[in-house]
Amino acid sequence: MFADIADDYDRINTVLSFGVHHGWRKKTIQESGAKSGDHVLDCATGTGDLAIEFKKTVGDEGYVMGTDFCAPMIDPAPGKAEKAGLKIDFEVADAMDLPYEDNKFDISSISFGIRNVDDPVKALKEMSRVVKPGGRVVVLEFGQPKGLIKLPYNLYSQHIMPTVGGWLSGNRDAYTYLPRTSATFPAGNNFIKLMEEAGTFAEKRFVKLTGGIAYIYVGVVQ
Repeated sequence: MFADIADDYDRINTVLSFGVHHGWRKKTIQESGAKSGDHVLDCATGTGDLAIEFKKTVGDEGYVMGTDFCAPMIDPAPGKAEKAGLKIDFEVADAMDLPYEDNKFDISSISFGIRNVDDPVKALKEMSRVVKPGGRVVVLEFGQPKGLIKLPYNLYSQHIMPTVGGWLSGNRDAYTYLPRTSATFPAGNNFIKLMEEAGTFAEKRFVKLTGGIAYIYVGVVQ
């Protein structure tokens, strides 16, 4: 599914989110505590947007590796990084079975990808394993907004998003799947429970974005 929509992924994301997702990524970088010289692993990097934001923060002294399970999704990423004048490594890898040694990175991250892995707890364990003690695992993921925003968001995600996304990509099923999984994936304190189940974090917290449409989760590796 992701291979089929890879070519149009960036353009459609910007249209469907009205560009808000760019601000969410910048906030994710802030909450991660990334600084110059840090080494970062970005899982489910897709076309590389979060990896690029991390590289801008860690600078030439730092290092960023972007990985994705879907090879066609990652194909545009090196070109995007090069166009931005940034040196980032990209390769195909599974977030549940990362081919990296223990304690290699200062930060591991995943944006809008944890709900798509077969076993989110296993992915959290792997992302923790490759991070040094005291480092951070950072997750950006959709949630389920409540209050005044709930009804308009549900109408938008269940009806408008599949229609527009399907029209732009030619794959309506993909843009039906994406909001459907977002509506059922554990969010807020329920995701914190998954982090607790992983048993790898000394500290855990979350930040709610745009009324709960998305969340940032930060775990400090023990």
